[in-house]
Amino acid sequence: MNVSPAARRKARHYAMQALYQWQMAGSAINVIEAEFRTDYDMKPVDIQYFHELLHEVPAQLDALETVFGKYLQDRQLKELDPITLALLRMATYELKNRIDVPYKVVINESVSLAKKFGASDAHKFINGVLDKTATELRAVEVGAGH
Repeated sequence: MNVSPAARRKARHYAMQALYQWQMAGSAINVIEAEFRTDYDMKPVDIQYFHELLHEVPAQLDALETVFGKYLQDRQLKELDPITLALLRMATYELKNRIDVPYKVVINESVSLAKKFGASDAHKFINGVLDKTATELRAVEVGAGH
């Protein structure tokens, strides 16, 4: 099935918001997903991708944080704002598990969401962390692009 980039973008947008809600409220993932499917127009959304991100990011949390955690410079995981944390978790999941999505797309989409929802310079921090994460997880792809 060929999914449009816009539908994927919407899936990431809502998944980031849903993961933020999960982090902040601690509600069950299934409850959050049901709320999003009820409260938002999900027709233009790649719903399978939304579902995958929403369920798999929390399921792989420790492994994902271990990967990008090495690249936080002088920051600790607990010091990150919730939007930055949600975006880094989600993007690292994509870099690690969705090799069908080019690493540049993953980074660009995360930076775009950070500009829209994150703190003023969060997009620069996220870009730097994800560049290093992509170099580790997608060495061949990154090497071919340079």
